[in-house]
Amino acid sequence: MYAWSIPWMSRADRRRWKAAKTVDDLGELMALWLEGHIASRPGYQPCYGPDDETAHLVPTLAALCRAGYVTTSSQPGLTGTGVDGLWWEQRAAVELVVTDPPLLHRLVDAAYTTGLLVRINDYRPGGGVQEQPVVTTTRDGEPVTAFGGRISRADLANQWPGLDADLYREISTGTYVSVIAPEYGTPGERLWTTLDFLTGQRRHDQANPWTSTQPANPTSR
Repeated sequence: MYAWSIPWMSRADRRRWKAAKTVDDLGELMALWLEGHIASRPGYQPCYGPDDETAHLVPTLAALCRAGYVTTSSQPGLTGTGVDGLWWEQRAAVELVVTDPPLLHRLVDAAYTTGLLVRINDYRPGGGVQEQPVVTTTRDGEPVTAFGGRISRADLANQWPGLDADLYREISTGTYVSVIAPEYGTPGERLWTTLDFLTGQRRHDQANPWTSTQPANPTSR
């Protein structure tokens, strides 16, 4: 017997994503996909979950989605020799779409407080902010990938196919925020600690507020 998967999103999954009417609905579905409870998500290869390298990020990313910060892409901080024999360096980074201004301000404040890099691309009517991307992966010192930067309308449509029209309008006119560790490699994994404090996955230790690992019940939006 050979295991195989269909090369398209199932009807059941299409119905679930189409039925989402609010950003909270969308965030819950994205969290379920991250956790492996839904096989496919819009704008991603059908019947595939997150990459193996991001498995340890799933609790953080799912909590963000359930708190009103819908994640669209992420990567951990890594360094090492690739299968091509060349030296790769990668910054921890995440891109999120936020439609609630107070949530946006909380995210940006938390990132700046801990010395993280932030890039904002605002698609709200009259928003106008379009910041330049940050290189997040290099191969033998040459740029390979970046986070942040303007997203074209065509690319936004490709990210969110099959959504309810009103929800798509809200998402496509939201604020896309990239939060990036300035360091390459594992030191930049502190990014996820900052985001866990933001969502309530971790609680502050007054003596050492940015390194506490005491778990807390995730907070909802």
